[in-house]
Amino acid sequence: MSETKDTPVIKTAAMVVIGDEILSGRTQDKNIAYVATAIGEIGIQMREVRIIPDIEQEIVDAVNYCREKYDYVFTSGGIGPTHDDITADSIAAAFGVGIGYHPEAYEILTQHYEQAGIEFNEARKRMARVPEGGELIDNPVSKAPGFRMENVFTMAGVPAVMQAMMVSILPQLEGGAKMQNVSIQVSLPEGIVAKDLGELQKKYPDVSMGSYPYFRAGVVGTVLVLRSVIGDDLDAARDELITVLDAQEAEYNIQ
Repeated sequence: MSETKDTPVIKTAAMVVIGDEILSGRTQDKNIAYVATAIGEIGIQMREVRIIPDIEQEIVDAVNYCREKYDYVFTSGGIGPTHDDITADSIAAAFGVGIGYHPEAYEILTQHYEQAGIEFNEARKRMARVPEGGELIDNPVSKAPGFRMENVFTMAGVPAVMQAMMVSILPQLEGGAKMQNVSIQVSLPEGIVAKDLGELQKKYPDVSMGSYPYFRAGVVGTVLVLRSVIGDDLDAARDELITVLDAQEAEYNIQ
């Protein structure tokens, strides 16, 4: 009886970045790369990222689509005290539940502002509003918590705060097979390696293959990146690719 390879467990995620300031270019997002890297290290693949405006229906549609398609959804932005911070209300609408002051969140913020000698006014109280059934996400930086609804994690947009929230989220996530990758640099134009790379891709469908041309100091070349959760396939594809590239370099007399 021939041996069969175990099917790797694949866990996927999407990120929904919310904010007119991101779309306008006034603020540059620093959260996508952080989240993708953090979840990748525990075997969760970021499959999609959406950047959307502060419009409730846009948020509802994006979150509902992503939470059905992927194992996890991470949102950033729109949970502050101002009128345009509508993410909490939009998540409630996406799940079809009400929203109100979360007792624990309200107490956390009450103590925080009392200790700081700052008025806990109506605007700041908005940050204690959580959709019904939501579980709090700890915020050790500025205290206003994020929240979790099933597989959707709603976080702040400020990078330092979002990253602190991710630290508390990561232990709650179930990872899968980790993505492995190898990079090969060759002094050949992308147009030369493309055909054989395409043929190799057909042979190894479980290995993602990408080519990235470069031009440095008058030298044209290509960096080839192979990625897979199946180590044996990745190793085999890498070895075959190196053989092909060696032959091409010999043909074009490239030392």
